[in-house]
Amino acid sequence: MVDVSAKEITARTAVATGLVRCSAEAVAALRDGAVPKGDALAVARIAGIAGAKRAPDLIPLAHPVALHAVDVRVEVIDAGVSIRAEVRTADRTGVEMEALTAVAVAGLAVIDMIKALDRDAEITDVRVVEKRGGRSGDWQRGDQRDHHR
Repeated sequence: MVDVSAKEITARTAVATGLVRCSAEAVAALRDGAVPKGDALAVARIAGIAGAKRAPDLIPLAHPVALHAVDVRVEVIDAGVSIRAEVRTADRTGVEMEALTAVAVAGLAVIDMIKALDRDAEITDVRVVEKRGGRSGDWQRGDQRDHHR
């Protein structure tokens, strides 16, 4: 692990996004609340939050970071389910891995919920789109087009 003990504690935020691509049948079931396993979007939100909290357990060299806020938003769109996670802390290192883990785990939860409807569902485009705070300052992905619509 990188030694971050000399770094200053600062407010830090990371935003990640991703997409679960799925069939029109699965999209219709998600929109109608007719997924056989239950409320897929609620499960995905909670799974994403839980995933962010477990990132250092899953990623061997990630630092344990005290998370102060995790906001996971899921939205059914024509292509599937758009996922956005924003993670905040005041610590010595950033929370990009936590945001990415939140998106990936939320996506896995969606797939688990809809797999009876769509065996071809896939998670795509998981990436950090923004970070704020820390020594390197603020950053935003240069290509901010919404690829999920």
